[in-house]
Formats: sequence, structure tokens, C-alpha cells
Amino acid sequence: MTNHRAIALVFAIHGAVAGSLSTRIPWLQDHFALSPGTLGLVLLCQPIGAFIGMPMASRLAYRVGGRRATRVLIALWCLLVCVPVLMPGPAWLFPAFLLLGAAAGTSDVVMNAHAVVLERKLGRSIIAGLHGLWSVGSLAAGGIGILAAHFGVDARLHLSVIALLLLGLSLAAGRGLLADEPVTGQPAPRRFALPTRAIAAVGLVGFCGTFAEGASANWAAVYVTQVAAAGPAAAAATYTVFMLFMAGTRLLGDRIVGRLGAVATVRAGGVVAAVGGVLVVAGRTTWVCAAGFALIGIGIAVSAPLAYAAAGRTGSSPGEGVAGVTTITYLSSLIAPAIIGGAAGALSYPAAFTLITLIVILMGVLAGALRPRPAVPTVTMTDSALRPGP
Repeated sequence: MTNHRAIALVFAIHGAVAGSLSTRIPWLQDHFALSPGTLGLVLLCQPIGAFIGMPMASRLAYRVGGRRATRVLIALWCLLVCVPVLMPGPAWLFPAFLLLGAAAGTSDVVMNAHAVVLERKLGRSIIAGLHGLWSVGSLAAGGIGILAAHFGVDARLHLSVIALLLLGLSLAAGRGLLADEPVTGQPAPRRFALPTRAIAAVGLVGFCGTFAEGASANWAAVYVTQVAAAGPAAAAATYTVFMLFMAGTRLLGDRIVGRLGAVATVRAGGVVAAVGGVLVVAGRTTWVCAAGFALIGIGIAVSAPLAYAAAGRTGSSPGEGVAGVTTITYLSSLIAPAIIGGAAGALSYPAAFTLITLIVILMGVLAGALRPRPAVPTVTMTDSALRPGP
């Protein structure tokens, strides 16, 4: 298995874990008799756990090596997918989701940092396609979860089997990951790495794209139901169209970046997404709105992946840079659905999606922050040996 195929499989596995768990949340709520408010608090523990874990991920990768950190953390993420449904009581769900979030966030950081290092070695963009495979893994596992729920398969059995299967795949993928180069003379990342000013500028681009992604994914079906009087099937189709066009664009994104460059790609994406936002806001029929959501998905697809790649070149180490931007994008995905919901309630759904349109325009304006910078200097043992002594 080549290094590229190995990290591609890691991204697909990470997405599959997320997709598998999300489909069994209703089972979790019914099994533990959780009120909507309690379920919301339980689910909030996952991003909290991610926020706690992500800033420490680069330090872990430095200590044990990026390859080993990726192998261990992706395996842990696979194993933990079944933990919430196996808990003996509802109180145990809070620490379970905290641990799940920490595993999700730290594995996200180290696998993206590993991808940045491999991308630099290959001399071409690969990260957009890797995020596309994450979406493919999530959609495929989500489809399996929907079938399992439809046929009444107990979530404990379903997720335990999924955990073992994905664990086996993760171990196979781990053997093909890029080996770490010996490094000396490079300072260790901070124990708790918050974004620097330069990384924050890159992170704002990812923040805008992730905000539009999170808001659209959570509100697309509701929007066409409330504004365009769509039925349940058409509403579900609108969400699916958004996700499929975004995933498809990510799979093709590296070719586009290779032709246009990261800055021009994100700026063009901002224009496409803004046109989609106008269609969503102005449209009053399901298919016009669905076309708008498709364009939003196309326009924002590669902004976050390219922000990770740029951060990996900007930070004192790839892991520290990616950790900073990932923290920003997780914050965006957490607050976006709530802000759009508040705006829709206080004003209207079209007014709320006008805000999204303005945000994707801002994404294009800020795209200059992704301009390539000098690579983070590393000193290998071979280089060190060639230097004259003191």
C-alpha cells in the first residue's frame, strides 16, 4: 500500500466512524430515555472533548512520531465508536462523549498534519481529495447505519461490529503510512498550542467555509420545508444534494488547485458559493433552493482542507499549525447551527441565509492568507552530520 493510499484510507475510516455514530443517536436517546435537553448536553461533550484534546495533539506527535500518533489515535477513534451505546446508564454518556471527542479531535489533527507532510514530499496538492474521501466514508457508513436502524438491528451489535471492522482497516492502513524522518534541532511544540496570529489568519478562511458547511448541513432540509413547502423526501434530497456536490468537489479539488493555486481556487469558490446563497435566499421553490445548496457545497468544499495545508506550512511544525486551525474550524462548526437558528427565529430563514452568503464572500476576500509561505524548516540527522562542529 502506497503512503498516499494509506492516508486516504485513514481519512475514509475517520469519516466512517463519524457517520456510523450519527445514525444511532435516536437509538441512544430512546434506550436511555433522554430528554432533548439532556441529549443536547451529552452531544455537547464531544466538541468540548475535542477542544481539550486538539491543542495537545501536536506535542504528542512530536514525542512519539506523526506516524505512530496517527496509527494509535485512529485505532482509538475506531474502538470508541461503540462505547456510548455500551454504557450502563445515562450519567456515563457524559464522560464517554468527552473521551470520544478527544479521540476525534486529536486523530483529526495528526492525520491532517501527516497529510501535509506527505503533500510536501509529493510536491502536489492531495488534501482536498483526502477530505473528499472522509465525506465518502461518512456517507457510506451513514447508509449502513440507516439500513441497520431500518431493520431493527441493535445499536450495540451494529456499532461493535463496525468498531472491529474499522479497527482492522485502520491497522492495515497504519502500516502504509509515511515513515517519520529523524529530526534534530527543532523545538518541541507547546504543550497546549493555541493559534498564533499567522495561523489565526489562515484559520479565518477555514472558519468561513466550515460555518457555511455546518449551517447548510444542519438547516438545508428545514429551510426548504419552511420556505419552499417541500415534503420530507424533497427536504432529505436537498441535504443529500448539498453533501454529494461538496464531496464530489473535494475529490476533484486537488486537480483544480494544481491548475489555479490555493488562493484563486478559494476566491472562485467564494463567488460560486455566493451565487448559491443568492439562489437559496431568493428562491421559493424546492429545486431552485436545492441548486443553490449544490453551489454552496461546490464553493466551500476545499476551503477548510486548504486552510489545514496552509497552516501546516505556517506553524513551527505541521502538527501545531493544523491543531490551531482545527480548533478554529471546530468552533465554527459548533456555533454555526445555533447562530443560524437564532437568526431564523428572530428574523426569517432567508435573512439567516443572507448571513451565510456574506460569510462565503468574506471567505473569498480572506483567501490571500493561504498564499504559500516558506516551508517549516526541519533538520534531519543527515543534514546535521554534514555541518561542521563548533
